[in-house]
Amino acid sequence: MDAFELITTRRSTRRFKKEKPGQKTIHQIVEAGRYAPSGGNNQTTHIFVIQDETILKQLAEMAAKTFAAMEPEEGMYPSLLSSIMQSKKGNYVFHYNAPVLIVTANRKDYGNNIADCACVLENMMIMANALDLGSCWINQLKWLNEDPGVLTLFRKLGLTEDERIYGALSLGYAETENGMPERTPLNRKGNPVEWK
Repeated sequence: MDAFELITTRRSTRRFKKEKPGQKTIHQIVEAGRYAPSGGNNQTTHIFVIQDETILKQLAEMAAKTFAAMEPEEGMYPSLLSSIMQSKKGNYVFHYNAPVLIVTANRKDYGNNIADCACVLENMMIMANALDLGSCWINQLKWLNEDPGVLTLFRKLGLTEDERIYGALSLGYAETENGMPERTPLNRKGNPVEWK
């Protein structure tokens, strides 16, 4: 596929096979992220590649418990509200049981922290599509980036005191008949463009 096709056929995958992609493949995806643009070419996005099933389970349980303790509010961002409601029902796994979770962090006092993490994640999602893997943007850890439990766990993984999590993605083989991610482009219903 050419670059335009890779971009337009990238779709979110929310059902994954248990099989882990090979380390060489994961490394290629991470390297694509590392080559993303950053404000002032600062390159301060800190990438965590989590494949350890114990850590993935611990994160899922921690997030579900924290979201279940929250109360819905009027006007709440729909995806956050969904995380809260699903957690209250039980068995909520924010990373969709993907075998790999890639988390991005950056300095909390850096004005381009979210944007730089977003560029890294987008590069990785496009590269995942190129390598026939499914991926899905994950917001939940960003919403919990001041949670003491999340901070403690990630500090054990290498998060520094001045960093916070700003995004993540689930990664793996799509749980489809052929193992390929869904690639039918969705019609655009937003993102208007003005031509002058």
